[in-house]
Amino acid sequence: MRIASFNINGIKARLPRLLEWLEETRPAVACLQEIKSQDANFPADEFEKIGYKAIWHGQKSFNGVAILVDGQEPIEVQRGLPGDPEDDHARYIEADIGDLRVVNIYLPNGNPQPGPKFDYKLAWMARLRTRMAELYASERPTIVVGDFNVIPENKDVWSVKAMENDALMQPESRDAYARLLHDGWTDALDTLNPQGGIWTFWDYQAGAWQRDHGFRIDHMLLSPECADRLLSAGVDKEYRGREKASDHAPVWVELA
Repeated sequence: MRIASFNINGIKARLPRLLEWLEETRPAVACLQEIKSQDANFPADEFEKIGYKAIWHGQKSFNGVAILVDGQEPIEVQRGLPGDPEDDHARYIEADIGDLRVVNIYLPNGNPQPGPKFDYKLAWMARLRTRMAELYASERPTIVVGDFNVIPENKDVWSVKAMENDALMQPESRDAYARLLHDGWTDALDTLNPQGGIWTFWDYQAGAWQRDHGFRIDHMLLSPECADRLLSAGVDKEYRGREKASDHAPVWVELA
């Protein structure tokens, strides 16, 4: 069973590339971030045509998450991250697919830091940890995937100096991410690539893709029940180089 995550950076602008990737790689579950679409404008019919059922949580012009499942309906469990009734950002959606709980997130970027956006990022991560602790305690096979907007370690970035002042790499961001792992979650890509050097994002600016100046911010965290079933994990890097591509590449895990 292949579960994938893809920050699509605008579902309307990338729809041909997205459909191409779905048909060529055929993940059982595809979690999308930054769909940048209101709910009413989500192109569910286009996914139906190639056999995918979808649920989504949209927002005009920015944010937005969706879960697509090949050949069956995802059962929505939670829309929006609990813990702050005033937070209306479309950054979180949770669903059941068979015996598997899938959580799809688009974590706040946090720039510029310091400031209110960085404070929001850290508060959001604290709320995420609370929800993940509840999911962990349920002992249900659970996978939390998406754009975490955190570079966990120096080995996960092409240049530490280039990113040292960015919110993605601040000690507070890294500590919050590390706490998730210390709670018992497995970072699938890191576990199978402990040497690092695996990128999931290349900026559109300064020839980052052509120079392979990237970093890893798209993660797949597995509960122990899922980690026991982990077969492989990787990045569909080639799709970043296609015409009108997202600035992220899809990431995936395969579970027994």
